Amino acid sequence: MLNNKLSKEELQYWENWQQQRDPQAGEYLVERYLPLVDYVIQRFMISLPKTVDKDDIRSLAYEGLLDAFDKFNLERDLMFETYASWRIKGAIIDGLRHSDWLPRSIRDKAKKIEKAYAVLEQQNNDSVTDEEVCDYLGITKAELNKTVSEAALSTMTSIDETSYDDHKQVGKYNLVSDHAESPDCYLTAKIIKESLSHAIDRLPEKEKLTISLCYFEELKLTEIAEVLNVSVSRVSQLHSKAMLRLRASVISIHDNY
Repeated sequence: MLNNKLSKEELQYWENWQQQRDPQAGEYLVERYLPLVDYVIQRFMISLPKTVDKDDIRSLAYEGLLDAFDKFNLERDLMFETYASWRIKGAIIDGLRHSDWLPRSIRDKAKKIEKAYAVLEQQNNDSVTDEEVCDYLGITKAELNKTVSEAALSTMTSIDETSYDDHKQVGKYNLVSDHAESPDCYLTAKIIKESLSHAIDRLPEKEKLTISLCYFEELKLTEIAEVLNVSVSRVSQLHSKAMLRLRASVISIHDNY
């Protein structure tokens, strides 16, 4: 059964492309879904330092879109936009990781900051300030902010990271599964989800608002900056700090179960 989420005209273009590699069909599909590439890129730029070239990101995203065209299964009841978004995101992440643009020293510093959040927030059972993290690590606030900004890629992947592999939903941090293997798996997933929700609630106000505007309201980077009345780089910094805190919470939970 063909995908009922597509019009008859669109289905014809899809079939012409996948079966015959018809150039006209290819041009139609690219023009039809190119705005999706721009949307994903805009969302990604919130988590990337200025040193990353936007043209490089666009090239990777475009490769992800073309890959989605080839692998999309018309017989599955799935919106192409949903499937393509994950393919595009995956292509960007893989491309950036393979380029190895982030020095190991910065990765190590980011891990230390993430561990500091985990230790201090577990001790205090509350969100900790930048000053407390700096005191714990013996660094200045300027050094903290610099590392967080430079290590943005390490916080880019969602806590509930999901990808589509041959139209099956898979992921390292899937918190909820409809096919839990056992009651223990289900209970652990439930605990993680509840703890993550609590971790989001106790984020500092601006970090919590940044996460909300980015992932729930789906605002663009520049729009979030306007809402918070801060610079775009400050929004990226707030996002990175929030993700470090949330990743620390999830890792802490995994360590305890």
